[in-house]
Amino acid sequence: MTTQTFSTPEVYQGQFGEFTIDDSDRTGVIIYRAGLMVAALSFAIGSLLVLFHNTSIAALTPLYACFSLGLGISLLTIHIYMALLHRVLQVCWGIGSISAITLALSSSEPLAIAVYNQPLTLFGIGFTFVALTGIFFKEAFCFNRLETKILTLTVPLLLLGHLVGILPTQGEQVLLGIWAALFLVFALRKTFQAIPPDIGDKSVFTYLKTQSSAKV
Repeated sequence: MTTQTFSTPEVYQGQFGEFTIDDSDRTGVIIYRAGLMVAALSFAIGSLLVLFHNTSIAALTPLYACFSLGLGISLLTIHIYMALLHRVLQVCWGIGSISAITLALSSSEPLAIAVYNQPLTLFGIGFTFVALTGIFFKEAFCFNRLETKILTLTVPLLLLGHLVGILPTQGEQVLLGIWAALFLVFALRKTFQAIPPDIGDKSVFTYLKTQSSAKV
């Protein structure tokens, strides 16, 4: 007769009580990190094509699609205590995605060229990068990571600088290179980070959900 033993889930002490982390929680974090890796790799490859003046500009559109999809998956599974902020970031991603699809279908130029030549399109597609910056800010605040602190400033600096036309081409290239490199560093470091910190204090989520239900 074989005796099957089950490991007891580790109990954590949260701000509003004890909680445990189950397989579903861990799977969510793995999916979040996988989405970040897809987004970071796609963005890095696309940036290399741009910076080294590769002729495969048409490849930037499917690469951007992979970047956006990976980001969307991460925004679906990320753990953020403020539900409103979480929804705002998801809405920003949605607006940016719809804008990108519309522009790609309506423009005779490849998506990247259309955005570069028409900076005002950033008022639509730029919302995707607002959502990305939100992730960088969250990670910088929660884990004090240097690369995410730099990215939180670099992304809006490059996009707003291009929008108003104050950055020279060389300056834009430098910022794009920094963005691509640090985004990849960030995604790689997340791969080796312990899973529980990304889940956070589940007692806070439970408390906030209870408070919300009580108000309703």
